[in-house]
Amino acid sequence: MSTEKLAFMIGLLGSVHCIGMCGPLAFAVPSLKKGGLFLVADKLVYQFGRIAAYCTLGVIVGLIGQQIWLAGFQQGISILSGVLIVVAACSRLFKFSLFNTQSSFMLGPFNRAFNYALKHKANHLIIGFINGFLPCGFVYLALAGALNTKGIADAVSYMFWFGLGTLPLMFIATLGLGFTGTVFRKKINRVVPYLMLCIGLWFILRGLSLDIPYVSPPPLQPGISNCK
Repeated sequence: MSTEKLAFMIGLLGSVHCIGMCGPLAFAVPSLKKGGLFLVADKLVYQFGRIAAYCTLGVIVGLIGQQIWLAGFQQGISILSGVLIVVAACSRLFKFSLFNTQSSFMLGPFNRAFNYALKHKANHLIIGFINGFLPCGFVYLALAGALNTKGIADAVSYMFWFGLGTLPLMFIATLGLGFTGTVFRKKINRVVPYLMLCIGLWFILRGLSLDIPYVSPPPLQPGISNCK
């Protein structure tokens, strides 16, 4: 599976989970103009604002990842990313908490920026952009994948495809069609930890450079990036 397809699938499955977290925020954003087409346009602009935020995070992670690749540490980072993802998956399977993502320390700056934008009736693109920085486990999962790419362009591309994967269900949710009910989300959420386990193991195998076709790249020389 290519990194773009992997990022898209993380976004698509993650969006089912994120509807419960981001959905209320999206519903709180009023349309600036009345009318069906204006509503659709506003909600689409809002979604592209989120994707723009993910791409911005991709630039930051890409800068870090590029230095890691140049230094020849990419295998260790891939293994570390995989281990952390596996631990996160186990925390969901066995119901133990790693950290409190709802802490005021993490959510405080986001809430202030989001409320300020709503109060001043900011453009939907800006509000969506702020929404993209909401602390979210699946965004962290995507960033771990972007960190393992070989440069800024690849990291941005990875985050773009992740964002694109979140768009269909999030867009439907913001329109209020109720496509994803509670029962459906619960069923998907049962599958998500196993998906995370697979992704974590994939990162570990890539880092071990066992030259497994379609899974891990051939061994790397320091400073040379031949992994797609």
